[in-house]
Amino acid sequence: MPIATVNPANGETLKTFDALGAAEIERRLAAADTTFREYRTTGFGERARLLNRAADLLDEDQQDIARTMTTEMGKPVRAARAEAAKCAKAMRWYAAAAEELLADEHPSVGDVSDAGASRAYVHYRPLGPVLAVMPWNFPLWQVVRFAAPALMAGNVGLLKHASNVPQTALYLEDLFRRAGFPAGCFQTLLVGSRAVESILRDPRVVAATLTGSEPAGRAVAAIAGDEVKHTVLELGGSDPFLVLPSADVRQAARTAVTARVQNNGQSCIAAKRFIVHTDVYDEFAEEFTAGMRALKVGDPQQESTDIGPLASEQGRTDIEELVDDAVGQGATVLCGGSRPTGLGARLDRGWFYAPTVLSAITPAMRIHREETFGPVATLYRAADLGEAVALANDSPFGLSSNVWTRDPEESRQCVRDLQAGGVFFNGMTASHPALPFGGVKRSGYGRELAGHGIREFCNATTVWYGPEADESRSA
Repeated sequence: MPIATVNPANGETLKTFDALGAAEIERRLAAADTTFREYRTTGFGERARLLNRAADLLDEDQQDIARTMTTEMGKPVRAARAEAAKCAKAMRWYAAAAEELLADEHPSVGDVSDAGASRAYVHYRPLGPVLAVMPWNFPLWQVVRFAAPALMAGNVGLLKHASNVPQTALYLEDLFRRAGFPAGCFQTLLVGSRAVESILRDPRVVAATLTGSEPAGRAVAAIAGDEVKHTVLELGGSDPFLVLPSADVRQAARTAVTARVQNNGQSCIAAKRFIVHTDVYDEFAEEFTAGMRALKVGDPQQESTDIGPLASEQGRTDIEELVDDAVGQGATVLCGGSRPTGLGARLDRGWFYAPTVLSAITPAMRIHREETFGPVATLYRAADLGEAVALANDSPFGLSSNVWTRDPEESRQCVRDLQAGGVFFNGMTASHPALPFGGVKRSGYGRELAGHGIREFCNATTVWYGPEADESRSA
């Protein structure tokens, strides 16, 4: 795939970039290694000062970088601005919280005295240069939620971003440089996917984090496993959205629209499978379908647009094939189900797809098993909570889940039984710097954000003093 900015709203190639050669990659790896040796010794106060400066600059740049993101991958510009604001918030959160999150952990003396220790504790140390392989769908947020904790922990970052968002990738390197971070602290590597293996196998790269497709995750995990290097993987999801009889059905339906079409439906944590109790199914289906049908599809640079284009022509083809397969096997189209028309001569060349709701889904359909990365929702009818949970778990993915109920016992059962990295009640799944983010099953492993995320790329070092140790010389 060429490294290029191609506007998905009209298919125009705006700018292309040459991939880095071997000599430049080597120079950047050497810079990361050298910088880490010094940067790891900086204090939390200095790291926080730099990260807060990056947040201030991002706020100043919000409008411009939002336009760039929208141009490169098609998200509505309002959503792009919100993404930039969220990134600045996360930077400030980690700048304030990192020192406490990585504070030494001291068990009581009684817990270690039987091991012959007069004192013992856990101390967190940074690992080194970490390779981040990131996707295009949230081109700022996916990177910042790795970079902010990694930099605050004393690590340095190497970014291999998706090939269709090169200008956003270069902006991130420049942002951290302007904030005052040493030049080797955060570097963007404009390389194709074939270069990832040699970079990850380099002994100076100590770990990797990847957000992306399951095949990409398998490939990176296999290489890292062969090299015995730590990885964190977030590989997508097909999140269920359960609506039970005690729910506020109208509010659930309104929220469901946003939950499905956020980022033009191209979100790992977007609700995709709507599993509704039979007692409230008809009411929910009517409200939800009406909400999806009312969305405005059009130029993502316009403030009034709700749904922009999919990020790539192949992405739209994938969605069309899933919908056509389902309809061919008996699914009912409640709205959408095709490319929109009448957008204008310029936009008609773009990769748009109409907001779509399908019902009468069966396990034989591909859409029942595969992730739908676009504004397409599937509706299921469940006889009771047990059937709803069974349908929710009938997926190879387990990233997050949404449940609408006012019944405390139903809530407890869902927390106990849903196979997911998160259970969100009476709302929609969202990531937040204070809450761990990640999944189970084929949605990956490890966690981003919160204390869990910052400690993923730290060495949890056990420090032990014997009763006769001279602690003043051993520290």
